[in-house]
Amino acid sequence: MADVSVRPARPSDAPGIARVQLATWQAAYAEVLPAAALALAPEDVAAAWAEAVGSPPSPHHRVLVALDAEQVVGLAACEPAVDEDLDGPAAELTALLVEPRWGRRGHGSRLVAAAVDLWREEQVPTAVTWVFESDTVVADFLTAAGWGADTAGRTLSAEDATVRQRRWHTAL
Repeated sequence: MADVSVRPARPSDAPGIARVQLATWQAAYAEVLPAAALALAPEDVAAAWAEAVGSPPSPHHRVLVALDAEQVVGLAACEPAVDEDLDGPAAELTALLVEPRWGRRGHGSRLVAAAVDLWREEQVPTAVTWVFESDTVVADFLTAAGWGADTAGRTLSAEDATVRQRRWHTAL
């Protein structure tokens, strides 16, 4: 049996988190994100994650890591949702990434389950996340996990590109 787990991230996990983010973005979003967004320096990404983990803006800003043995293979980041159209308090899953070579082993499901457990402890009734409209892999995963797309959408601009995202939600 594999030694797999999810736990809160530590600042020392930042290089592994950066590796997961960069590998996942390069594999999944090469046709969605501008080249500059994919050409980030690993040390800069690691520094940003070390800051997010070591000095979160609130106790409700969290980063979880999925481990296979002692190796970071995935991450989930969450914080309070700020969308003005939401009816009441909600949590937002701002990142859910599993390094492609570790996919389809349950890491994403374990990360989402751990995040849901945290939100339920806080008695948050709803969770949301934003998904690129072209990302059918994440959309299918969320659908299987009981999430659904709602009517909210947004457009992100970077360099000369614009990409559309759709909001997904689930009741907790």
